[in-house]
Amino acid sequence: MNPFRARLASLLCFICLTYAIPAVASEPAVPEPATEQTEPPKSKMETGIIGILIFLSVISLGLIVERGMALRHETVIPSSLAKTANHCRTPEELLALRAACNERPSPHGRLLVASIEHLDLPREENAELLQTRARGEVAKLERGVVVLEIITGIGPLLGLVGTLFGLITLFHGMGIEGTAQQTPVFAQGISIALNATLLGLVVAIPSLVAWSYFNRRIETLAIEMESLCDEFLRSQYQRTQHTGG
Repeated sequence: MNPFRARLASLLCFICLTYAIPAVASEPAVPEPATEQTEPPKSKMETGIIGILIFLSVISLGLIVERGMALRHETVIPSSLAKTANHCRTPEELLALRAACNERPSPHGRLLVASIEHLDLPREENAELLQTRARGEVAKLERGVVVLEIITGIGPLLGLVGTLFGLITLFHGMGIEGTAQQTPVFAQGISIALNATLLGLVVAIPSLVAWSYFNRRIETLAIEMESLCDEFLRSQYQRTQHTGG
């Protein structure tokens, strides 16, 4: 081979290698497909359970505030009526007491009006009629308290249902192949179980405390009203006997 041709061929090979190597090095590397962990969508079951528990908590809070205002001592047994009833000695004072009871409606005031209206009856009959009216007033005081009892019972049960659903979701994630898909499902199952349990207890505990307190409060007020009405009847019938004698 001609030495000149050999040198030319060597020069061409060197030039080709010089331009080929940077071209190969500058080619962008193809990125490997990244496995993103997408959060699974919330199921209707989860939304329904959490929504019902939140709704029950709102109802419970409203009833606690409403019954707390309605069962105040001054609202059920006004002190002014109790003092006036203890000093009634004449028919004019009875009429004034009846007008005061009508101006300021209250359970104790309605019982006093009922007893005044039946003072012409024997004491036993008046007492029986007063007991019947008192049972109606106590039933009005207990309005809404039974709802707190129901919420106390179903709150933890709904939380238990949410816990079981969360565990089902958790075990369902064990059957999914691939760590990237398992992790969000595991997290969702644990989140459902813990949130449902927490909300169930948050709803049930205040409702249970309020239900127990209101029951005791109603019992105490009923006993006090019964004692005041019995004292009022005794004083009125004793006065009638002394007048008649």
